[in-house]
Amino acid sequence: MCAGKRILHNLAKGGNLAPMERCVRGEGGGRVSGTDTIQASGLVCFSSCSPPGDRLKAIQLALIGGLETFTAWCNSHLRKAGTAIENIDEDFRNGLKLMLLLEVISGETLPKPDRGKMRFHKIANVNKALDFIERKGVKLVSIGAEEIVDGNLKMTLGMIWTIILRFAIQDISVEEMTAKEGLLLWCQRKTAPYKNVNVQNFHLSFKDGLAFCALIHRHRPDLIDYHKLSKDNPLENLNTAFDVAEKYLDIPRMLDPDDLINTPKPDERAIMTYVSCYYHAFQGAQQVTCAGRLTHVVMSYPSLILNLYNLTNTAMPDERAVMTYVSSYYHCFSGAQKVRVTTAMVANLYLNMSLAETAANRICKVLKVNQENERLMEEYERLASDLLEWIRRTMPWLNSRQTDNSLAGVQKKLEEYRTYRRKHKPPRVEQKAKLETNFNTLQTKLRLSNRPAYMPTEGKMVSDIANAWKGLEGSEKSFEEWLLSEMMRLERLEHLAQKFKHKADIHEDWTRGKEEMLQSQDFRQCKLNELKALKKKHEAFESDLAAHQDRVEQIAAIAQELNTLEYHDSVSVNARCQRICDQWDRLGGLTQRRRAALDEAERILEKIDILHLEFAKRAAPFNNWLDGTREDLVDMFIVHTMEEIQGLIDAHNQFKATLGEADKEYNSIVSLVREVESTVQKYQVPGGLENPYTTLTANDLTKKWTDVRQLVPQRDQTLQNELRKQQNNEMVRRQFAEKANQVGPWIERQMDAVTAIGMGIQGSLEDQLHRLKEYEQAVYAYKPHIEELEKIHQAVQEGMIFENRYTQYTMETLRVGWEQLLTSINRNINEVENQILTRDSKGITQEQLNEFRSSFNHFDKNRTGRLAPDEFKSCLVSLGYSIGKDRQGEIDFQRILAIVDPNSTGYVHFDAFLDFMTRETTDTDTAEQVIDSFRILAADKPYILPDELRRELPPDQAEYCIQRMPPFKGLNAVPGALDYMSFSTALYGESDL
Repeated sequence: MCAGKRILHNLAKGGNLAPMERCVRGEGGGRVSGTDTIQASGLVCFSSCSPPGDRLKAIQLALIGGLETFTAWCNSHLRKAGTAIENIDEDFRNGLKLMLLLEVISGETLPKPDRGKMRFHKIANVNKALDFIERKGVKLVSIGAEEIVDGNLKMTLGMIWTIILRFAIQDISVEEMTAKEGLLLWCQRKTAPYKNVNVQNFHLSFKDGLAFCALIHRHRPDLIDYHKLSKDNPLENLNTAFDVAEKYLDIPRMLDPDDLINTPKPDERAIMTYVSCYYHAFQGAQQVTCAGRLTHVVMSYPSLILNLYNLTNTAMPDERAVMTYVSSYYHCFSGAQKVRVTTAMVANLYLNMSLAETAANRICKVLKVNQENERLMEEYERLASDLLEWIRRTMPWLNSRQTDNSLAGVQKKLEEYRTYRRKHKPPRVEQKAKLETNFNTLQTKLRLSNRPAYMPTEGKMVSDIANAWKGLEGSEKSFEEWLLSEMMRLERLEHLAQKFKHKADIHEDWTRGKEEMLQSQDFRQCKLNELKALKKKHEAFESDLAAHQDRVEQIAAIAQELNTLEYHDSVSVNARCQRICDQWDRLGGLTQRRRAALDEAERILEKIDILHLEFAKRAAPFNNWLDGTREDLVDMFIVHTMEEIQGLIDAHNQFKATLGEADKEYNSIVSLVREVESTVQKYQVPGGLENPYTTLTANDLTKKWTDVRQLVPQRDQTLQNELRKQQNNEMVRRQFAEKANQVGPWIERQMDAVTAIGMGIQGSLEDQLHRLKEYEQAVYAYKPHIEELEKIHQAVQEGMIFENRYTQYTMETLRVGWEQLLTSINRNINEVENQILTRDSKGITQEQLNEFRSSFNHFDKNRTGRLAPDEFKSCLVSLGYSIGKDRQGEIDFQRILAIVDPNSTGYVHFDAFLDFMTRETTDTDTAEQVIDSFRILAADKPYILPDELRRELPPDQAEYCIQRMPPFKGLNAVPGALDYMSFSTALYGESDL
């Protein structure tokens, strides 16, 4: 059945067109074998002939691609089988959905899958899918069933991208371009009339969404109102395009609008996959539309179908029949029904053909066949000659092995070879295939038409062409192998050259400034610590220099290898290597000389440093000794005794005995400074005179030593003056002691006598008073002795005499004793007089008074004339006064204590004690007695009137009471009534009034 019959047959059955043979094309548009690397616009799939770097790059590109895009693409096909996937790395692990995906997109049936759940079942299913992919001409390298079963995302994405390339993108062909270029050209043509759309690539050109909307509007203007779209609203444009494509074109969402907008450069592979769905959707719709129209025409005239089949067997088909048939196309497509053609009219016209015309047609058919055979023979000769001539011209180029020995030259040759394989050879391949096809067609036609077989001219047989082609391919193979080997050799050379350059650059960067550093005299200006740091730095540099020895040797070895391999630029390599070696030798010599100079400078500075350190060690204590000595020699000493001044004189004499040794130490220390000065002057050491260990100088020591020697005689004179002064003080001290030893005991004897009288132990009060007055007269008569002692004390004070070992008395103690004696006499006289007054007014007998004194003295252990509260309490108890030990007793005692010690001094004196005991033992007025007396005057009223007071009391006392009595505030009070109860209580201290 011919091609036309197959098409009509399929259309009549309502089926799809039979799948055409898919052709894998390279960049030049030529056919390549199924085992070659698939290249679609530079997108490299996995192939056994791809370099490892390209395969790794392809895997990385697949991983970077949109995972969501791949998942959506798979689901767009799997949903035709009523299923879908969620995780692309998990749902393909058992191989079932992977096999189902391949069946849907290929239209073929794969082997029956294993339904087990074991790992080997899954591996078997995935292997079946991978075998199917390889049978389609794609060899998967580094992708095994185990990786897919294990859920390796990298391998799974690489496999899906390979499937997309093979079954979705590779079939796209526009004007013999590659798949990527063809798809891009298709987009450019479809979107050319649209404003703000300029498709130049598959990433930035689709970011604003207008390109997607333009593609949809070009084929389905009813779905999108393109003129309402704005370039400034990319998110709305993208969502509009994706929603319409998903709803009306059955193209699922494979891209995320937010990702497209926010990504500086969207993923090219994801956009290509999505755009390819547009291509297949719209191109398939156009083919179905055209096929539908043709089917409508043909099915409208079924009686013409068989006649149309006969058209192919007629040399010159009947013009009228064809015109009649074509008119039906006109009416079908234009919609005009002005001329109605019926099957009967066509059949009638066809049957009225004349027999003459049939005979003529048969002759024309035979001649036409003969003419066609001759045309095929001439075309074969022409094609064979042209092909053989092209092979002859190409062979010398392929057999040439001459290069400029540079990687660029070989790369240029390799690029020329690739251009030859991509542009020049593919047309020749087609030419050879066409030549063979024409030859086979010609031989078949000759055999069917009973003609003799065609015999090409000598050297143009099919076998000759095959041999020449085989030789061409052999030369190509050897040429390619030579190019690759030469490339590898030159790449190694270039790698070595780059390695040489890299190491040389690093070495030169490291050596930059090193010669200037080694020639520098910077250490001449350094101190010892800085020089040691420089020396350490130099030692580190020497270690670094030794470590770089290997690098220099490596550089030399690489240069030697480049010379051995005949590197094209070996002259410059050798020159640079020689410069590096010469510089290395100079660095070694400079390093040794700088090391020697540093050692010499260190030796000199260490000598100076030792002298400075020795000076500092010895100068510091000597300077301290000088400072202490100067302070001692000028110290304003204070002495009070002969022994102290004599001790100072003895110490000073001992000090003068050490001045000889001090002078030797001084000269020794100064000699260190002189040696430093000579060394610094000899070797011109800058800053060598500065001592880092001390701020002292020889001049400082000299000045202080001179001061000490001048202060020694001055100190001698000062000590002698002080000695004479202390001798005079000793005489004054003896005079004071002699007089004080007389006055002090006399005062003590008089004090004891007065105290004995004050105790009231002997005699009556009148006798005690008489004796006290006699002692008072005697004390006043002794006052001239005190005045004489004051004069001597004045001399003591003028002589700054603070201690007197000849007496225990001081003038202060004698003054206090004298004053205490006078005070004691006066106090005792007053106490005796008060006691006499109390005795006479209260009627106390001498025996009672003696008892009170005896009890008081008994508890006054220290003879201080006063009792503490506890002693006072014990004294009351001894006199028969009842004080309870309970809380009430304590309250009573505190009331008594408030009476005898109203000022809360914490002590009870004998006068207060005597007054209290007198009141307790004699009949005295009380507040109750006074209240009773006022009550009598007031006629038993609780208040008293002023007139009653004036009538009963003397005027002055009446006015005294009226002024001090508070107003009465009780019941039945009358105007002017006074409260005599509160007034009486206040008189005895029992009220707050």
